Amino acid sequence: MTHSILCVCLGNICRSPTAEAVLRARLPGMRIDSAGTGDWHIGKPPYPPAIDAAAARGYDLSTQRARQVTAADFTAFDLILAMDEQNLSDLMRMAPQGTRIDLFRAPVGGGAVPDPYYTGDFDGALDLIEAAAEGWARALST
Repeated sequence: MTHSILCVCLGNICRSPTAEAVLRARLPGMRIDSAGTGDWHIGKPPYPPAIDAAAARGYDLSTQRARQVTAADFTAFDLILAMDEQNLSDLMRMAPQGTRIDLFRAPVGGGAVPDPYYTGDFDGALDLIEAAAEGWARALST
């Protein structure tokens, strides 16, 4: 049974904090967190355009702060969700055998959530995140 989920992207300032907020809305009562595989933004708030796009749809990212994935995360979370294939590969290299790791978009056919920090498409990323979060909510409630 899944009681806790960690969402992971590269810097933990766009995709994973957004995924954290959306999953919290879809899975109330479940422990949801986010982190990045990189360390460039540790302690910083999400990227302002990500905050704005999320706020326009009713999600509050303002209190989140970036952090890097730690070894403890692999035992602290029941499910770790990577926002793209590179993050998935990085997590698989770091994780102990048997860690449950998947792509965030797995319930809707897989694939990446493109990084809006580079694409500038924060609404498009949010569309993909919301659709996948609905998929996880259905999958985890059965």
